[in-house]
Amino acid sequence: MLEKIKQMLKVNASKTPQHIHVDLDEDIILDLNHLSMRFGGLIAVNDLSIQVRRGEIFGLIGPNGAGKTTVFNCITQFYKPTSGDAYFRGKNGNTIRLNDVKVHDVIKHGIIRTFQNVELVWELTVLQNLMVANTTKYHHIITRSFLHTPKMFQENQAIAAKALGILESLGLAIYKDVSPYGLPYGIRKKIELARTLMADPELIILDEPAAGLNDKETDELAETIKKIRDEYQTTIFLVEHDMPLVMGISDTVGAINFGKLIAVGTPKQIQENEAVRLAYLGSD
Repeated sequence: MLEKIKQMLKVNASKTPQHIHVDLDEDIILDLNHLSMRFGGLIAVNDLSIQVRRGEIFGLIGPNGAGKTTVFNCITQFYKPTSGDAYFRGKNGNTIRLNDVKVHDVIKHGIIRTFQNVELVWELTVLQNLMVANTTKYHHIITRSFLHTPKMFQENQAIAAKALGILESLGLAIYKDVSPYGLPYGIRKKIELARTLMADPELIILDEPAAGLNDKETDELAETIKKIRDEYQTTIFLVEHDMPLVMGISDTVGAINFGKLIAVGTPKQIQENEAVRLAYLGSD
């Protein structure tokens, strides 16, 4: 039985997408090239081209129904784009065409996503919630769990230490031994962000991270996001309706409407852009 599992893992590993050459600037980590997504006659994403640079916080904004979450779904391959390409380049310099990646394999390439709703396991402690998110050695854990080897216990100890270190760096260690159930919503949001770091992500995609938070919690979340970017040297790509949050932490902001890019630039440039104003406020 163990040999069969090992063989299956080898077969799956051999099916990883091939590295490709794309003429991108060296600091580009994500490139959306003429991306479109149609649902029958509805065009949710319309010929969208965006580049995200490594180490930046990129905010994507737009009115309700503009196609922001659909963009995220195309990047993470929950939806396969109707046309266009999504390219991702890891730290080793290799570029992957995300269109060719299966949705459950996207995380293996260094991309991890959160959703609008907090998804934590109430039956586990906060520390355990982070530990179960460690996927980088998942195939080792499967095979060794059948034999209960000393190596498995060593790995568990290493994972626990890693999780504790992340909690400590984000000021969450005091909650490590309690269930997240009943904790303030703002704390649960931070725990979810902490959990993303267990996968050693190169790109973290945040879908409305401030949804449901009060002003104080939103301010604390903003500091946490910047801390994660700076201390863990990762890139943040977020969709958010809270304009003070987006404009306060983003290095670059892209604005879309009806699935089409209408402006991209610094927060100040976006705030002064007439097309963005019209998209949000309409014409007189």
